[in-house]
Amino acid sequence: MFLTVAEVATVMRVSKMTVYRLVHSGHLPAIRVGRSFRVPEQAVHDYLRESYVGVESA
Repeated sequence: MFLTVAEVATVMRVSKMTVYRLVHSGHLPAIRVGRSFRVPEQAVHDYLRESYVGVESA
């Protein structure tokens, strides 16, 4: 399943511009469909899992 840039932004709770930056920098894989990008849903979840920074309890 593929997500639009707007859908990815909603899932990640960031702006669409941030998603475009991640796509263009290669941190988030995407394919072009016409003039827009589609991002594999699993790639979004993988990116979030890898980027997760746990907070230790004091």
